[in-house]
Amino acid sequence: MNDMYTIGIDFGTDSVRAVVVNTANGQMAGTAVSYYKRWKAGRFCDAAVSQFRQHPKDYLEAIEEAVTGALAGLTTQQKQNVKGISIDTTGSTVVAVNEDGTPLSLLPEFAENPHAMFILWKDHTANREAEEINHTARQSAVDYTRYVGGIYSSEWFWAKILKTYRTDQAVRQSAFSWVEHCDWMSAVLTGNTRPLEIRRSRCAAGHKAMWNEEFEGLPPEEFLVAVDPLLGGLRERLYRHTFTSDEAVGHLSAEWAGKFGLPENVVVGVGAFDCHMGAVGAEITPYAFVRVMGTSTCDILTAPLDEMKDTLVKGICGQVDGSVVPGYLGMEAGQSAYGDYYAWFQRLLTGPVRAILGEAAANEMADKILPYLSEEAFKLPVSENDVVATDWINGRRTPDANHNLKATFTGMNLSTDAVRLFKAIVEATSFGSKAIVDRFIEEGVPIREVIAIGGVAKKSPFVMQNLSDVLNVPIRVAAADQACALGAAMFAAVVSGIYPDVKTAQEKMGSGFDREYTPRPEFVEIYQKLYAKYQKLGNITNA
Repeated sequence: MNDMYTIGIDFGTDSVRAVVVNTANGQMAGTAVSYYKRWKAGRFCDAAVSQFRQHPKDYLEAIEEAVTGALAGLTTQQKQNVKGISIDTTGSTVVAVNEDGTPLSLLPEFAENPHAMFILWKDHTANREAEEINHTARQSAVDYTRYVGGIYSSEWFWAKILKTYRTDQAVRQSAFSWVEHCDWMSAVLTGNTRPLEIRRSRCAAGHKAMWNEEFEGLPPEEFLVAVDPLLGGLRERLYRHTFTSDEAVGHLSAEWAGKFGLPENVVVGVGAFDCHMGAVGAEITPYAFVRVMGTSTCDILTAPLDEMKDTLVKGICGQVDGSVVPGYLGMEAGQSAYGDYYAWFQRLLTGPVRAILGEAAANEMADKILPYLSEEAFKLPVSENDVVATDWINGRRTPDANHNLKATFTGMNLSTDAVRLFKAIVEATSFGSKAIVDRFIEEGVPIREVIAIGGVAKKSPFVMQNLSDVLNVPIRVAAADQACALGAAMFAAVVSGIYPDVKTAQEKMGSGFDREYTPRPEFVEIYQKLYAKYQKLGNITNA
């Protein structure tokens, strides 16, 4: 019997990664990465006001390049044995579309308009709109934020739409509907992007758009109009039903089959967010706490519905039936900046070098500075008098979303150098992680193990050891370099009928774990005291 293959496609913040996976054993038959050209050039973004936009052309060009690259080493027969494709993306990353489902920025009149492009997950220009949604929810007879932690975030669906409507009248008048990146990209591959016909992701809708069966779908018209009349009429142009990622959107269109060199009978699955599919790729089990550690973090737990159906966890990014593994409650939390925090410090140090000594010197320093800082920070002692920082350099996602918050440092003196500041930044991100873990436990959700995936988890022993010390738990690192794409490939194996369910796909295609970090007892007690200082500093910052 010939081996069968699936393709997992992971749209990250900077690039798209594609993997071709042998479903019999999880081995990678091909992999490739394509970087977004316009995004890499810094176009359409303004970090000073937290505006981060991506052009759909970046996505279309990158997926073609990544998938064809991943397939390049396969034989013609192997390509014929590709059975399914599934996609994960960042989120909430939304775009305004016309009646055909075409993003407005693909139309000539909006080609250079950032408001007509995908509004990236980390865009925080809608802080005011999120606050107004929260205010309206608290005044409402039904709290429509109850399943998203009780606090709506500027990173999410409705806040971004309302901000756009208030900012750009032309986009508002031309927008028939709005779609998440994970929904649009899957629909594109099937050739049908009409917003009233495409299958919408349960993951995206439940965690970011306040969709729930208890509300008969999205929040009702009267609630949305109470937030702002500009939202009137949009609900009926969105969707009522949602679908889990073990279901199909359709089959690969002739156009995309031709681009990839694949048969048209390839099944395309319902999309989801990267962290949710990444948790599946990391072989998540009930009550395992999976940390997807990249530019930000996303923390995922699953629990049996009958055990957690009456538990509402405050201040997280939602709890949704089937958003991670069908049949289980999926819960999400995370930090708005993790790797981004380290990258900011890198830019801070290399900026003057770039200005004074030029690009070559700055680039050489940039390649070496974080590994150097990590090695030196590992050598430092830990004391109660160390510098303490908060991790809110891009606001706080959880617990209790507040994207108006800023990062703060305390305890610096004339002996404070770059290594000590970096150590404080890493500790801050670990303290932010502990705040999330503590919130779950306080709310009655047990955490039975911690699993880490993502670039930071694979590349930084210092960060991972520090996290283990602060959390005071062992942390296993998933062996898969591309756990999110692997999780998507697992879903594709279920969607295409190769395996009956996600658990079986995980058992057959999982890569296991290749490293474990354990707490160092001599540091645990000190970090408990530093964490208390972090909490005090946070209270002052948040006042």
